[in-house]
Formats: sequence, structure tokens, C-alpha cells
Amino acid sequence: MAVFEVTQGASPVILGFPHTGTDVPQAIWDRLNDNGRLLADTDWHIHELYYGLLADATTVRATFHRYVIDANRDPQGASLYPGQNTTGLIPETDFDGKSIWNDGAAPTEADTADRLRDFHAPYHAALAAEIERVKSIHGIAVLYDCHSIRSHIPFLFEGALPDFNIGTDMGRTCAPAIEQAAFAVTAAASGYTSILNGRFKGGWTTRHYGKPETDVHAIQMELSQSTHLETETPPFAYDPAKAERLRVHLKDILTRIERIALGLASQKNNNQ
Repeated sequence: MAVFEVTQGASPVILGFPHTGTDVPQAIWDRLNDNGRLLADTDWHIHELYYGLLADATTVRATFHRYVIDANRDPQGASLYPGQNTTGLIPETDFDGKSIWNDGAAPTEADTADRLRDFHAPYHAALAAEIERVKSIHGIAVLYDCHSIRSHIPFLFEGALPDFNIGTDMGRTCAPAIEQAAFAVTAAASGYTSILNGRFKGGWTTRHYGKPETDVHAIQMELSQSTHLETETPPFAYDPAKAERLRVHLKDILTRIERIALGLASQKNNNQ
């Protein structure tokens, strides 16, 4: 199977989708227990939610499920949030702390090496190539990493998660104007809650690629799934009415980020 999908555009903005894939090779599927086979920790329908919002944006989407290997984790296995509950490079549990593997079938170090080679590395090679391609056009690239998660997960965080969770590793991964533009839209969005660098400060993808000093900016948007799903339990159905209300604000965010990126590119070219 193809482990990623790429749609090329000429905008300075690239949309990353590391967690919407549901493909699991049969040999791995056979090792998952009944709980694991629910694939509950998918970023359900996120690529559909963002479809067409920024006409000329590039998209890079992993087709494999995060239980195969998590494309948004450090390939060396370092924790994103030391001291807090989280899931690793190949998760041992779901987001509720429950096992996802049959007894004796948990992934080994050899499995990790194989899956890094066959899934994680190809996805990131594709993403890096698109960042370089876009940067060659504009002199700048902005990676907007698209995510979602259930609004209530006691194993990971207390209470209800805000609807919009923007992560920039405390401002390190993008120009201040990009961060401020995204947060301004979410803060003004009637009927929604939002936070900047709260529980989710940007995953490995955002932190790895977001280096403004090299003209590559990155920002993560983690959406509460209650904003666009009928229910956050199986069958995780998409709610078109909720989604359309949300898409208005997401389009505003992406449009503003693209405008800022083009402005930064123009300023950079004028200074050369």
C-alpha cells in the first residue's frame, strides 16, 4: 500500500495529516486486540474537514494508522511531554491507557526499526520534500499540522479540552504574526473555546520542522472532535452541519496565515 498521499499546490502553506490514516497491514492487524481494532485514536475525518479550504495548499497525508507507528513522534522515541501521560512511537495503549495488543504480541525493537523504515521515514521524506519545494517557490514555507482528539480523556488531561488548541512550542516554531493570527480567529469564534500552547504545544512534526530562522514555520491545530463529529464514540460519524460551522473559522485561519506568509516572502525578497 502507499503509505502517504501528496497533493501539490503553489501556496506557501502545506497541510500535514499524520493521524487520519486507517490502513493497518494484515500482519499487524492480527496482533491487535479487540480494543486496538477499534482504531479509536484516529483523527477522524480531519482531511475531509479541511478539504478545499485553501485552494492551492499542498497536502501531505499519512495513510497508515498511528498504531502501526506514530508519524508525529520522535523517531528516537523521546517523549513529547516528559512526566505526563502520552503515547509513544508505537503506542502500547490507547488514549485511555488500555492495552491495544494481544498478549505477547506487543511490538518489539525489531518491529520499531522496520516500521520506522517502511512508514515513518517515507512519510517524513515526502513532507520534507514538499517543504523544500514550496520554499523554493516562495523563499518561505508554513506547515500547518492538522489534528483532532476526543474532548474528554482523563488519562491525558483533566476536564474538557478547548475546541481549538494551537501549538507552537511556546512560540518557537513560527513567526509571532502566524501564531497571533491563528489565535485571534479562534478567540473571536462565537460558541467555541480556544487556547494557545495549553496541553498540546505542538507535536514532533511541528517542533522538528518549525525553524523560523530557516524560513520554515510550523503550527499545530488540535481540534476537539466534538466540534465536527456526531459522537466521539464509534462509529465516529462526521457531522456536516457542525463541520460547516467550523470550516468557516478554519478557512479564515488558513487564509490569514497564507497572507502573512506571502508578506514575509515579499519582505525577504525586497531585502535581498
